[in-house]
Amino acid sequence: MLPGEIHAIVHGYHGDPRKVLGPQQFRAGEWEVRAFLPHAERLSVVLPDGLAAMEREDPAGFFSARLPGAIAPYRLRLTNWQGQEQEIDDPYRFENLLSSHDLHLFLEGTNYESWNSFGAHVVEIGGVRGTRFAVWAPNAESVQVCGGFNHWDKNSHPMMPREGGVWELFVPGVGSGEIYKYFVRSRLNLHQQMKADPYAAYAEVAPRNASVVWASDGYAWGDGAWLAARANGNITREPVAIYEVHLESWMHGAHNQPLSYRELAERLVPYVKDLGYTHIELMPILEHPFSGSWGYQVTGYFAPTSRFGTPDDFKHLVDACHQAGIGVILDWVPAHFPKDAHGLALFDGSRLYEHEDPRKGEQRDWGTLIFNFGRNEVKSFLLSSAMLWLKEYHIDGLRVDAVASMLYLDYSREGQDWVPNAMGGRENLEAIEFLRRFNEVCHSVPGAFTAAEESTDFPGVTRPVFLGGLGFTFKWNMGWMHDMFRYFRFDPFFRRYHQQNITFSLYYAFNENYLLPVSHDEVVHGKSSLIGKMPGDEWRRFANARAFLAYMYGHPGKKLLFMGQEFGQYEEWSEARPLRWELLQYGLHSGLQSMVRDLNRLLREEPPMHEVDAHHEGFEWIDFNDTENSVIAFIRYSRDKKEMLVFVCNFTPVARHNYHLGAPLAGRWTEILNTDDPRYGGSGVVQREGVMTEPVESHFHPQRFRLMLPPLGVIVLKPETRDTTERFDEAPLRK
Repeated sequence: MLPGEIHAIVHGYHGDPRKVLGPQQFRAGEWEVRAFLPHAERLSVVLPDGLAAMEREDPAGFFSARLPGAIAPYRLRLTNWQGQEQEIDDPYRFENLLSSHDLHLFLEGTNYESWNSFGAHVVEIGGVRGTRFAVWAPNAESVQVCGGFNHWDKNSHPMMPREGGVWELFVPGVGSGEIYKYFVRSRLNLHQQMKADPYAAYAEVAPRNASVVWASDGYAWGDGAWLAARANGNITREPVAIYEVHLESWMHGAHNQPLSYRELAERLVPYVKDLGYTHIELMPILEHPFSGSWGYQVTGYFAPTSRFGTPDDFKHLVDACHQAGIGVILDWVPAHFPKDAHGLALFDGSRLYEHEDPRKGEQRDWGTLIFNFGRNEVKSFLLSSAMLWLKEYHIDGLRVDAVASMLYLDYSREGQDWVPNAMGGRENLEAIEFLRRFNEVCHSVPGAFTAAEESTDFPGVTRPVFLGGLGFTFKWNMGWMHDMFRYFRFDPFFRRYHQQNITFSLYYAFNENYLLPVSHDEVVHGKSSLIGKMPGDEWRRFANARAFLAYMYGHPGKKLLFMGQEFGQYEEWSEARPLRWELLQYGLHSGLQSMVRDLNRLLREEPPMHEVDAHHEGFEWIDFNDTENSVIAFIRYSRDKKEMLVFVCNFTPVARHNYHLGAPLAGRWTEILNTDDPRYGGSGVVQREGVMTEPVESHFHPQRFRLMLPPLGVIVLKPETRDTTERFDEAPLRK
């Protein structure tokens, strides 16, 4: 040993402990065992042929023993200050476990399953069971593994350095359930900090924030049939009705506590199945320290939050969804991360995961930091996180939060508070390239899809990457949402002056694969619940809400509705309390819920409502010019155009009798949905006998309807015959 190396080990700043600790070849025919165990009074080397006492070379607990012959397998016998003895395996007698190939891929940004290399993994080496730890901290002087197994000593378990700033250590005897952190001593500014594991598979329940070693015994999935069907499907042509859920506040248990993952599998899954939704979207269940962030300030990108149970418990919830025929979408947040001291911020004393320049690395609106998307190791980290949820947890789709903030360098910045890209523009070229690679990688998983919460007019969000787009499967249609809310807030008398709010979305509805959201963001912070946005007395509010939802389901695009809006909760949503389930005892609330159930049934059963959502041939206006009466009518077609539905919407509280409207097909039509049905809480202006067309030209059609339009109502008409040869001779849409 060089002078001072024992001091460096004892005081925790030695950068390569294997050069000092463990078995060392001393000279030919002689070797030495060195160990640092601060809690040992005496220490011996246990050899196959006996014991060899070790000499204390430093009062802090550094021991050594010189032995004859070649290096042989050994253990250490420790006697502590209370006189208790135990035999342990020396962590420093084991060779490195991470392959150079995996490290090379990580460093070049192409290790998309880096959770297998990093984090804490329970393994067995040469008959010795323990945990392998690995972490990336290139600017660290030393990194120590600390936990209950070493009394949280910051010096006793220094990790070994590997190429590219990676540190690893196998600690014998550490098993599943042990809590741990990394104590990182930086080479910069004397910075040192206890850090949670960025790759941890499990964490303590907040507000505690240590990582937890997790060794799954191998969850037995039962969703093979679901995954096989998903792989052979095409989500863009299938019915998609998403129930967005915040697990902590959906429903509470008998003692007012949030439900566990397994309790949610018993209650949430049957509820969603009964209402006919095709998917559940979970607001971020990635581990996060503060419930008030709703999960959007993530510290554990590889761990489902421990608030509701273990990783296997979460797998059970996903499995239950799939076995019930329900897909699972997970909100995923690569745009930013919080500044919590135990998290990613200043991880090794440097701006490791975030940008150095705060004009690029800080999101001041949210008090968070922005990932450095140009750094290869960060790309490996984030892309591996995405793949973990798709592969290990069988998640069907990832919805990427705050994409607009990633795309533009000047997002929510003024003046000179941003840095142009290399070409002088405002686009974040590194983030754009990252998103393209993210979508390519995600779509390599059979049947998996992605969705972007993107509120700008950035072109090609859902265009394939090979055609120059970002490659998302879907884009949230924020413009439609805001136009619709603006329209419905008007008193019906004034809606005649705002017909464009209803019709404008059809000018761009087929530029992207859109998803129509009524999300959590729209029912908090003074924006009012869906019912609260509607004008008038209670009956009119519910009638407006029913008309809103029926028009939403008729409009091209997939559907998303946040929890509580399906039964008309008055209050804004709060993460601190459960939904007002007691409201379902009242007719208007249960009626709205019944209508949502029927809308979802129609969406599933009727091909015109889902097969052609992103092409103009699936939609045709009948009339959008009746501004005086605030009435619109349109047709939705199936992919082969052999099936059709007609939607007629009356957005005023005046029932309109004998209303003439062009009919695309002669014969009898059945009213398959009427939002004014008394079953839904309506006034009963329905046409149960159906509607027979008349041979009178109207609205450029040779036939016409003579209809009764319900007040603040939407009706859906379906022809009783499927023979459309008189009306259509177009070829089916191309694949």
